[in-house]
Amino acid sequence: MFSGSIVAIVTPFKNGKVDEDAFRKLIEFQIENGTSGIVPCGTTGESATLSFEEHKRVIKICVEAVKKRVPVIAGAGANNTKEAIELTRFAKEAGADATLQVVPYYNKPTQEGLYLHFSTIAKEVPLPQVLYNIPGRTGVNMLPETVARLAELKEIVAIKEASGNLSQMAEIINLAGDKITLLSGDDNLTLPILSIGGKGVISVIANIVPRETAEMIKMWEKGDVEGARKMFFKLLPLCKAMFYETNPIPVKTALSLMGKISGELRLPLCPMRPENLEKLKNVLKQYNLIYK
Repeated sequence: MFSGSIVAIVTPFKNGKVDEDAFRKLIEFQIENGTSGIVPCGTTGESATLSFEEHKRVIKICVEAVKKRVPVIAGAGANNTKEAIELTRFAKEAGADATLQVVPYYNKPTQEGLYLHFSTIAKEVPLPQVLYNIPGRTGVNMLPETVARLAELKEIVAIKEASGNLSQMAEIINLAGDKITLLSGDDNLTLPILSIGGKGVISVIANIVPRETAEMIKMWEKGDVEGARKMFFKLLPLCKAMFYETNPIPVKTALSLMGKISGELRLPLCPMRPENLEKLKNVLKQYNLIYK
């Protein structure tokens, strides 16, 4: 159902509030440059520091601005199943095409708990779900057997995999590749994931280079493996630069340097260290994204 270059879009802030005008402009920038879908209120969108009201407002703005030109996959995950259901219900009412549901963080559920969490959301709010496995942030790894079990539910349509474990991702394809779409959750691994049967990426770097990220996926889809490989390696230093510090600090800083947003972050995220900022600027200059 979902494929291509899907951006995990940032949430711009200004004077402590969501900068709605800048957010709308970012959405237009993405669509104009070939992005296949938009994910508001994900990790890159600083969902952890958005109030419930802000979270819902960002989803609403995104749906209204996109106007069905591409799918909107609204971040609606939580480590409290009742809260995830509430956010999912709002996303459905707002007109989102699907939700992104992260593995519950901090409380470390068992594999059975994970199954019950996602299946309960699906039962309560019938809307396509993209699962999100990122054990480095959540403290729990969702195993391929659990993903395959969830893939039996018609609402579970895809998984954003950010475990970094290609063997695990291959096992998901092996067990349930006919029932669930595998999406890369790590720009550094997009091409390897495509090679084992993945269909796209939910991307951080697409925030700043949407056209190039989309072109890489399209080249792969057309069978231009060499072209996709060249684009992947061209973008790789930029991918690494987006993680000089915790995401989304570098990507918001890059967008600020490009003049698209203020770059404002919310604590506990803070501005980049000067030495990392200089490294980031040097990489952005190499890609002609900034000039001074």
